Amino acid sequence: MALRDWDIVTRSVKARMFSSVTTIVTVAIALALVTLLVSMKSSARDAFSRGTGNAQMLISRDPSALTSVLNSLFYTDVPTNPIPWSDYEALSGSYPFAFAEPTAMGDSYKGHYVVGVRQTYFVNFFPIAGQPFGLDEGRVFSDDFELVLGSEAQRMTGLRIGDEISIMHGAPRSKGAHAHGEFVYEVVGVLEPTGSAHDRAMFSSLESAWVLHAFDRLLDEGVTLDRPMTRLDLEAQDKQITGVVASLGARTAALNQILARIGRDPNWTVAQPADTVRKLFSIVGSVDQILIAMGIAVLLSSGVSIMVALYNSMEQRRRQIAILRVLGASRWRVFNLVLTESALIGLVGGALGVVFGIVGGRVVSGVLEARLGLVVEPALPLPGYLGMILVTIVLSMMAGIIPACVAYRTSVVRALRPMG
Repeated sequence: MALRDWDIVTRSVKARMFSSVTTIVTVAIALALVTLLVSMKSSARDAFSRGTGNAQMLISRDPSALTSVLNSLFYTDVPTNPIPWSDYEALSGSYPFAFAEPTAMGDSYKGHYVVGVRQTYFVNFFPIAGQPFGLDEGRVFSDDFELVLGSEAQRMTGLRIGDEISIMHGAPRSKGAHAHGEFVYEVVGVLEPTGSAHDRAMFSSLESAWVLHAFDRLLDEGVTLDRPMTRLDLEAQDKQITGVVASLGARTAALNQILARIGRDPNWTVAQPADTVRKLFSIVGSVDQILIAMGIAVLLSSGVSIMVALYNSMEQRRRQIAILRVLGASRWRVFNLVLTESALIGLVGGALGVVFGIVGGRVVSGVLEARLGLVVEPALPLPGYLGMILVTIVLSMMAGIIPACVAYRTSVVRALRPMG
């Protein structure tokens, strides 16, 4: 029975199994890297943008706008320069804010920040990506020492509605952190997932945070109370916050003017969260381009590997090619057989590369969600994946042109000459 071209190509690949598999894996790894980087680029930006909520500005006393956004909205560290409540009241009364929500960071529980906010925070700031605030279960705190958990914080800690815990005064893993067993918090609510860093946080009232800090102040002063401490024991020096998320609402025309006015005051650091995230990704984007360029370089090198592997095999297959010619195969048929073989390597390597890229994206997404609370969905539309595979096939066929030319020019007489 006559062999079809496809049979000839597949038998040729199987005959050089180790070389073929090595080349295919090289192509797959290169394409997986490119696929992963391209698919994650826009998804990561969307994930960070969700964390800025409804805030048009973030006001703090951090050393820079970027530090302020990373600390107060992405919970990378505790702001080190507190803001007295009197200064916040003066600030909020000086500008036509639609809302100016104060936040107080400084406490934690099992690696999750406990953020002091007002109830209005969930209505004003918390809508994420246009979706209104929502509770997965329970309710918002209505009293001191009640906790509302982000969805990721609830999953990681295993806490349920009604559970009672004592939190740490201090940032996660900081040397000065210490337990406050004197105060018991009750879990009263769990937020719906937002796909942002806020899913890792826990929220309580501002007064709860102030009472913990006031308790430490009294201990340092050697003062002890013969009853549980409450907000009634707070003094002006105890009422401090670490940041203010604010918006002008529909009065966006005045935004630049107000940002400039606040920015001129040396007591304040003002950031536009969305703009800061864009600037961050403009910096990171340069790194992305370098990584994508490296991935393309690896993909091109895999094309060279295909060319070298096929070229070397031509030396070993001269007699096979000559026999095909004797049996009636034309020079162009032999040329096309080699190109088909290189295209097959590109097809298999490209398909595996896309699969590896998708799997790798899922792994990276899981790590980012577990460590940062960011939901990054690395995905391309179907035409994007098909385009990746098509480009790989074309590159492989281009790499096969030189070996195909060698096969095309193989001399039948010389190849079949008896050896020795």
